[in-house]
Amino acid sequence: MYDLLIILGLTALGYFAGGWAERRHYRSIEKREQELLKIPAISMKSVPYPDAQVARAEMVHGSAVISIDYFKRLLAGLRNIFGGTVASYESLLDRARREALLRMKESAPGADLFVNVRIETSSIGKSSRKKRVSCLEALAYGTAIFLEQQP
Repeated sequence: MYDLLIILGLTALGYFAGGWAERRHYRSIEKREQELLKIPAISMKSVPYPDAQVARAEMVHGSAVISIDYFKRLLAGLRNIFGGTVASYESLLDRARREALLRMKESAPGADLFVNVRIETSSIGKSSRKKRVSCLEALAYGTAIFLEQQP
């Protein structure tokens, strides 16, 4: 009986701690997105400014590795049995992509825009026997454009 209570207690602790950490991370992402909102990151390859206005361009990247908590992994396993959308992995992917894009923008302070932006994802620590994802990496990369300052 005590073993069952310990398991249930640890599961509840994992659920609340994981939810708290995820909400905290989302708040951090939203705050930083508001700070960098005025700097566009676009997927077009060409710069929408005349060449004479471009002071310099440099390749930039940002990556993030986000892990899923045990409780969400358990829920995802149940969802795989019954089918349907796996919301816990969707939020994991959303957080990883947004964090990688923010880190890319933060790697080039003073850039006026980012062009040819791409985002790649991959799973890390995937068990070959159980096919479960434990971590997800998102890599955002592109070209930071710095424009000449107008007098």
